[in-house]
Amino acid sequence: MPVPSAPLISLTWTDHVTGRQGFLVVDRLVRGVCSGGLRMRPGCTLQEVTGLARGMTMKEALHYDPAARYVPLGGAKGGIDCDPRSPEAYGLLVRYLRAVRPYVEAFWNTGEDLGLTQNVVDRAAAEAGLTSTVQAVYPLLDDAAAARRRLADAFAVEVDGIGLDALVGGCGVAESVLTALDAAGADRGHVRVAVQGLGTMGAATARFLTRAGLTVVAVADIKGTIANPEGLDVEALLAARDAYGTVDRAALRPGDRELPGDAWLAADVEVLVPAAVSYAIDAANQERITARWIAEAANMPVLPEAERLLAARGTTVLPDVVVNSGTNAWWWWTLFGDIGEAPDKAGEAFAYTRRALRALVAELLARAERDGTTPRAAAHALVADRLPRIAERVGR
Repeated sequence: MPVPSAPLISLTWTDHVTGRQGFLVVDRLVRGVCSGGLRMRPGCTLQEVTGLARGMTMKEALHYDPAARYVPLGGAKGGIDCDPRSPEAYGLLVRYLRAVRPYVEAFWNTGEDLGLTQNVVDRAAAEAGLTSTVQAVYPLLDDAAAARRRLADAFAVEVDGIGLDALVGGCGVAESVLTALDAAGADRGHVRVAVQGLGTMGAATARFLTRAGLTVVAVADIKGTIANPEGLDVEALLAARDAYGTVDRAALRPGDRELPGDAWLAADVEVLVPAAVSYAIDAANQERITARWIAEAANMPVLPEAERLLAARGTTVLPDVVVNSGTNAWWWWTLFGDIGEAPDKAGEAFAYTRRALRALVAELLARAERDGTTPRAAAHALVADRLPRIAERVGR
């Protein structure tokens, strides 16, 4: 059951009102369904969405656990070429969801991604006539009503004023970083971090890494890079963000410096976390990076040629298909009932995520070392190992 060389479905939609385009790519179906978020960003392309859909196939397969109720789904992705800050963005989102409604109803389970929050997606989906953005998976559930209650209860949980759904992905990214550091024998107290993007994933990652004893010395948003070699007050910066992750500069302390937008690349750090857009690190700008590890909190932030050059210089890229897979897996762990019944839902979710990501990253690093290859190549090997087992489990 190899990963297909071409996607199963590839659609381009043109909005009759604005002329803007949206895309849907289904890489593969498992048990007749697939999973993958919907992003909105200016410049989004079919090629980008195709790569993301393939990544979702890998993310799903990598989390296969024969002891779990959750059996991985196929991979898919949606994208809309529009700035989410645009006044026309919401109407465009509603019209896109109306256009793809038959696919969501039949087999595409989707949710928030870059540029969109789950509450916005849910509101637009309701206007488009959808019961839920994950309604296609309901027939696979033992008790759909109970599963929906578990998910709704989980989304209602807040930790320090931030929704659990906005934190669990960053918890997974942080645990991936910590696993790599521990494997290398690094002293967490002397590890510095730069984070590009303070949206959902970047913000949560910065918070968990700081609480684990690492020092965040640089963060970047749409206005530029904020840096302090002694360490930034991450909680103050998070509290000063707007809905799009942009920090109010009035919250900066005297020692904080404002630098150009791409200064995060060259920050004097051990760990670099690109958590914003795809294709952020290319063959040209990778020369500025001195970090020992890059954790791909965003989807596809490091281009292949850049990764090859970085590997030759001793920089390890922890791939997105593992590192940022926690949010997607958390949805399914909750919906299928592997978690979600404990009184402390946040504690249960974080513990399950940490355990799953630590085991997966440890397996990834061990496979890379054994095969003498990169973690990304090791991830592909692990997917190839898991897909036949998933096929046997579901009888296909």
